Amino acid sequence: MRSFLNRHPRLHLEAFPPYAPELNPDEGVWNHCKHYLANSSPDDLHELARDVSRQLRNLRGSQDRLRALIRQSELPPFLP
Repeated sequence: MRSFLNRHPRLHLEAFPPYAPELNPDEGVWNHCKHYLANSSPDDLHELARDVSRQLRNLRGSQDRLRALIRQSELPPFLP
């Protein structure tokens, strides 16, 4: 890892605590999906998987929304 970092000086390591959900942008992704799926009532597991996949695709299609989810985490700022 050190060798890789030496070859890419713009990258640096950030030490995180062992458990820190507030630093994990995935938490925002799942909260976003849960918000949109809260009142749904899928008939089976296949329909639930389809609904979750649709929400993730919608989210993936919005760079602004993804940036907002990263910014709302307590990660050190690194996005423009």
